[in-house]
Amino acid sequence: MGDPDCIFCKIVSGELPATIVAEDERTIAFMDIAPATRGHALVIPRVHAPDLLEVDGEDLAAVAAAARSLAGRMHERLGADGVNLLNSCGSAAWQTVFHFHIHVIPRYREDPLRLPWVPGEGDPVEIAEAAQELLGR
Repeated sequence: MGDPDCIFCKIVSGELPATIVAEDERTIAFMDIAPATRGHALVIPRVHAPDLLEVDGEDLAAVAAAARSLAGRMHERLGADGVNLLNSCGSAAWQTVFHFHIHVIPRYREDPLRLPWVPGEGDPVEIAEAAQELLGR
């Protein structure tokens, strides 16, 4: 059920401390120790899965529901103006802890956090080609 080398599994088992803000039979939400903004938390499944591609579908749904609930509490209780949900799948996507998790990051109008990607118009041909590959054509 757990990976003995995984720090999040150690939080689930109680071996490592965490500031837990919500939990149920499938998930645990706890404060991030390196927060991007005030109130930044993580939601994880209790059962170990390395990433988005390997997490059980029911655990994924439970984590998403828990993240949504926590986002609502951030709005109501912390006065967040918005919330980012972030998952990194694989080291190329900046995943550093290989236990599936979603960052729930409250956003405030004047906070300094900026995404590393600035949206801009893409190449229509490249977009169409990628779409065709995703469709299997």
